[in-house]
Amino acid sequence: MILTRNHSKKRGFLLLEVVLALGIFGIAATGFAVALHRMADAADMAQRELRLTRILDGALKEALSLPTLDEGTTTVVVPDSDGMELDTTIELMSDLENKDGQALQEMYHITVTAHWYETSGWQERSVETWRYGQMYQPS
Repeated sequence: MILTRNHSKKRGFLLLEVVLALGIFGIAATGFAVALHRMADAADMAQRELRLTRILDGALKEALSLPTLDEGTTTVVVPDSDGMELDTTIELMSDLENKDGQALQEMYHITVTAHWYETSGWQERSVETWRYGQMYQPS
């Protein structure tokens, strides 16, 4: 009788160990799955940011390379971008002086602004620079 009693206690203890091990494994597997999901979200966000940076940089370089600058705003829909629009604004800067107090002529302020819709609403990002108007003119 004593042997049978110890044997049934060991079986019950073994069952408890298996249940606890499965519970711990389930918690660890859930944590791992959550971590993988968050890493995928972070990678997706980084990819979107890099794509947006490339689009804005390309549009700014395109505006900078124009031989002549005309004031105004142009709007372009970016192909394959789910409706992203780029507004390129070129403005003549006035009242701009160098450190010696001399007026700087034909300096332009170029701004490229991207507008797009994500799940949370409309988003906007912009880049800007200055350029001398006669930069690409033959001398």
